Order: sequence, then structure tokens, then C-alpha cells
Amino acid sequence: MSQSVEWRTSDGTIPYEDAVESMEQRVAEIHSRHADELVWLVQHPPLYTAGASAKPADLIDPDRLPVHRTGRGGEYTYHGPGQRIAYVMLDLDRRGRDVRLYVHRLEDWLIATLNRLEVHGERRQGRVGIWVEREAGREDKIAAIGVRVRRWVTYHGVALNVSPDLAHYDGIVPCGIREHGVTSLADLGIKATMTDVDTALRATFDGVFGE
Repeated sequence: MSQSVEWRTSDGTIPYEDAVESMEQRVAEIHSRHADELVWLVQHPPLYTAGASAKPADLIDPDRLPVHRTGRGGEYTYHGPGQRIAYVMLDLDRRGRDVRLYVHRLEDWLIATLNRLEVHGERRQGRVGIWVEREAGREDKIAAIGVRVRRWVTYHGVALNVSPDLAHYDGIVPCGIREHGVTSLADLGIKATMTDVDTALRATFDGVFGE
């Protein structure tokens, strides 16, 4: 690759506000060329985040979990233990100022990661994120994408459901989509650990984002 990408994995759960503050600081450092790009792998305590397009009616149970307003794109989503979040801070000024292409590559990365874990993930027109087909034509979302770009440096990123408590999704309309459900690797019967997922994410990254 033409520039170095640092990888960082945080143990335990990271408070959401702390993660956002850390990302914003790193974004500024990347923009000023005082730090390398970063992929930061974290988990959060159970919470909901409301993206820039979140609709009040999609917060079904506002008292269930803390709700955090965020500047990323998208609507409501759930974060919690058992979900691997990858916060991706890349410099699009050096990689090409094309946010749509960047989101497409995030999708490619998730699909490649799932493929290594023997799950067939797919895009769906008009539905951001990665989906899997279930029985009787049902489709469930297994990974969410929400990005923000500041001075052409990306942050926020992707969330892949490994083994979270899926019942917490009942408190929101995930990403504003009522017609489909949510799944996880564990729900699909895939016995992958968080370490297995991290290994797959790292193994497939350069094939998508490298030169």
C-alpha cells in the first residue's frame, strides 16, 4: 500500500462518547499527516445510536437503552457486546475523493470477511448494509454501515453481528427497515469467535483497500 494503516483492538467495552472523541482526534491527526490511517476494532456496552437520518417513530422503546445522537449517516442502530465494530479512519484525499466508492469498498470488505467465515453476504439495492438469505425468501441484515467524512478523512465504519443479544433490536426499527430482520453469525449457526472475525477482517482488508 502507498501508506501505512495501523490496526488497534480494544479489550472490553468502550463507552460510545469516548470512542467518538478518540476518532475525532485521530481524524484531525490523519488530516494533518501527523498519524497513520487507523482501523480500530471495538465493542460497546448496549446502546442505540441515531444517525443523521433517524426518524423519531423508529425508536420504539426509548427507555430500553441509552440513545446517542451521532453525526454518521444512516438511521437507528444497535451496538453491544458480541458485535464487532470496525472504526475505519482512511484519508480519501490520498485514496481518491469518492465517498460512494468508499462505501462500496466497505461492503466488499464485509462480504469478503463473511465469505472466509462461510457465510454468503450480499448487497441489496436501496438497503445499506450486508444481508443474508434465510428460509422462505426471508432476508436478514448481518452487518451495518455508517460513515462520516471530515476533511476527506473517514470515520465511524461497520458493525458485524457475531453473537450479540438480538432481542435489543426490538427497541428500534434498525436502519429504518421494517420489512426485514436482523441476524448474527451465532444465529446462523456459525461458531466463530471474535478473534476469528478479527482475523478475517484483517486478512481481507488489503485485497479491498490496498493498491
